[in-house]
Amino acid sequence: LPDPERFPSSADGSGFTKLAGYIHSLGLKFGIHIMRVIPRIAAHHHMKILNSSVTADMAADPSSVCRWNPDMYGVRDTKAGQAYYDSIIELYASWGVDFIKCDDICNVNNVSHFKENQYSSRHEIEMLARAIEKCGRSIVLSLSPGPALIEQAWHYEKYSNMWRITDDFWDRWDLLKNMFDR
Repeated sequence: LPDPERFPSSADGSGFTKLAGYIHSLGLKFGIHIMRVIPRIAAHHHMKILNSSVTADMAADPSSVCRWNPDMYGVRDTKAGQAYYDSIIELYASWGVDFIKCDDICNVNNVSHFKENQYSSRHEIEMLARAIEKCGRSIVLSLSPGPALIEQAWHYEKYSNMWRITDDFWDRWDLLKNMFDR
């Protein structure tokens, strides 16, 4: 949920609804950036997943941790995992979200113990796609980070709308120049 200190329009518990409404009134689409994971704190406290009878620990996969954002766990390929993705996508749809960029999902090479299985999060892409299909709102799903695993292009295309072809690059001219070649 958005922090009311940073997003004052969410102070009444409406989330990003008012911000999305304002953006839509300008004729624009509203997008958010999410991670492919469930918060560790939710799993540790056995928090109930919205609109379900399962808890976060039942959905969490403690063996799947992003190296650069270790405060989250991956999501298991189970009914509980699907319930978690269904709940967050339903929430985002209720806010009026049109675009989701999901990070740490397209290629999990940043996680050291996944070097041999860079596409171990493929089931999470499928769960997100199913949740979007069920939510009743058209939402674009963009996968990140890259570089995309070209042999998985069929899977990206089937379950998402966009995906990154490169990894992140920072404010260095040599990295920017390299993008033109790609």
